Amino acid sequence: MRVKVLSRNPDDYVRETKLDLQRVPRNYDPALHPFEVPREYTRALNATKLERVFAKPFLSSLDGHRDGVNCMAKHPKSLSTVLSGACDGEVKIWNLTRRQCIRTIQAHEGFVRGMCARFCGTSFFTVGDDKTVKQWKMESPEYGEEEEPIHTILGKTVYTGIDHHWKEPVFATCGHQVDIWDEQRTSPKCSLTWGFDSISSVKFNPIETYLLGSCASDRNIVLYDMRKSTPLKKVILNMRTNTLCWNPMEAFIFTAANEDYNLVQTLKVGFIFSVLFFLYLDYGMIKLLGYLICWDYSPTGKEFVSASFDKSIRIFPVDKGHSREVYHTKRMQHVITVKWTSDNKYILCGSDEMNIRLWKANASEKLGVLAPREKAAMNYNQKLKEKFQFHPQIRRIAQHRHLPKSIYCQIKEQRIMREARRRKELNRRKHSKPGSVPFVSERKKHIVAVVK
Repeated sequence: MRVKVLSRNPDDYVRETKLDLQRVPRNYDPALHPFEVPREYTRALNATKLERVFAKPFLSSLDGHRDGVNCMAKHPKSLSTVLSGACDGEVKIWNLTRRQCIRTIQAHEGFVRGMCARFCGTSFFTVGDDKTVKQWKMESPEYGEEEEPIHTILGKTVYTGIDHHWKEPVFATCGHQVDIWDEQRTSPKCSLTWGFDSISSVKFNPIETYLLGSCASDRNIVLYDMRKSTPLKKVILNMRTNTLCWNPMEAFIFTAANEDYNLVQTLKVGFIFSVLFFLYLDYGMIKLLGYLICWDYSPTGKEFVSASFDKSIRIFPVDKGHSREVYHTKRMQHVITVKWTSDNKYILCGSDEMNIRLWKANASEKLGVLAPREKAAMNYNQKLKEKFQFHPQIRRIAQHRHLPKSIYCQIKEQRIMREARRRKELNRRKHSKPGSVPFVSERKKHIVAVVK
């Protein structure tokens, strides 16, 4: 004989305190909720609309430079400290919590071409048009002490970029060639070159720290290994590459900022044991307007932000070909440098009208401490938006962005040019012998050659 017994747990319906909400049991049987999907769709539509209503990403403007902001660097140990270098040779250290400048240094004569912080955060390095590499203390000088660099290295040519090793007292500079320096020496311990054009950017890999890459003005991307005396591989593209940045979470992936309105993404480098290297080319083209100057990965490695000459910054997921956000203001001019903060919450950009702007990484995110009910409601709305993201009405609202007229006109012009190129290729293929005009994938159109 079977006996069914009702069993109730007081924890499921009794309040712990008088301030708690009364817990109501609910039956999740879908047969008892015939209108659940229409209700959830309405909630998702309202959540998407409210997200666009509260999308106010701009936080503040850090002004104080007397010339255009040319480069920026993040403090490796402090989230609230950012360094910036201007075109008049001035370097400023900012406190993002107070949103004000805490220190100003006249570092160089002419442009500050590049800057980077030491891996321990005790000092930072700058290079400029006066052919010098200078190391400065991160802390302000004592009372009565003069503002002087710790070390100064006088080079033979102008240095256009600098980057520090992530674990050792070694840094790399670029210009006429790539030089590897020891902090205790005044001459490079290793010089690497491949070609005769100037090199605009050099970056160390944050995971495989012996690997570094550089971009040259002759449209090359070159990979180097500090343990070898020669470069490893060179990729030649159709257009010049301005800068590159390694993915902080995936050691063998980096993205390059190109001048043909594209981001050349997901170039993979595979390792065999410790010395041998080989290259996989897996290019994904992301359309932009105005050639790219700078860009940076988020700390999670899932998104990156680009700075362009179209007076805007864009945020891209790494696995998609369209930006999820476009940030711009009426005053902002050509954006020269951009950085993503290490806590994954803010974006900093510097432009040539002497301002550094602070943005939210998520435009509609609420800043400050959230109550548990607020967090639960946000997570619920996010899941609803993901569930109905492909519905036409919700997709239209979520993707709509107000753009300046100049960018809108450039989009239209680029669309016409792209359609003309496609039509020309179809006509060539139609009036040629079968097979004489091969089909070339979009990922390989922009690659000229790979040189070993």
